[in-house]
Amino acid sequence: MNNSRKVVLVTGASSGIGKATAKLLAQSGYRVFGTSRHPGEKTEPGIEMICMDADSDESVSAAIGYVIASAGGLDAVINNAGWALNGPIEETSIAEARALMETNFFGVLRVCREVLPILRQRGRGNIINISSLSGTFGTPFSGLYSASKFAVEGLSEALSLETRRSGLSVSLIEPGDIDTDLPMNRRYTEASQPDGPYAQVYKRYLENQTKDEANALGPDAVASIVLKILRSSRPRMRYTVAKLGQRIVVPLKRFTPYRLFEWIVATVVGL
Repeated sequence: MNNSRKVVLVTGASSGIGKATAKLLAQSGYRVFGTSRHPGEKTEPGIEMICMDADSDESVSAAIGYVIASAGGLDAVINNAGWALNGPIEETSIAEARALMETNFFGVLRVCREVLPILRQRGRGNIINISSLSGTFGTPFSGLYSASKFAVEGLSEALSLETRRSGLSVSLIEPGDIDTDLPMNRRYTEASQPDGPYAQVYKRYLENQTKDEANALGPDAVASIVLKILRSSRPRMRYTVAKLGQRIVVPLKRFTPYRLFEWIVATVVGL
């Protein structure tokens, strides 16, 4: 099947990484369906935007059913929908943690469970889950966001093993800071106060985070990796997309004694 016949679903395609990915794939000849909770009327050429709420079983099932009915099949899914939460773990409510996991983890799980029978029946296909560098180490003051991405990493590893004889390929993309709407739309824990026990170090962390995000890569850097994976006959399990200063955290954690690694991270983020 040539690219013009391949059907790709990109979740969270209304902005940022999802939008850049959907746009590049459409330009490269794929038939692209993008999802958003509020698709609106404005769409990019070659992208069919459909309504999907990753927090809802019914919405996910209906959206994927629409894709199959419209295109007659599905070749790849890019699980990108998600959001970020900042705040100390102690000051993160259970309700906030559940809401974050509902989208970032259970949303990915819902989509995977819905598309797996379709891809297995075809005997081929790609599942690409957008994780984060925060899914490779516990990021201070983004602990629940890290937890959600750690969960996606574990899910993806297990799914890759379970489907390895089915002709499916599962890959993770681990972006560092990317210039998208994610920082602007980031939520902050309601219990965090200016005079709280973590206030001073939390403030320094946020200041450093703002500086890093001001020099971030563009979302096209992630989109190009997605296209590379889809064109590869044997894609890797993991792809890191970040500037060297952030990308180095992966080998550092793997090969450095943890106490030293912890000290390096704490120093870099200003703790």
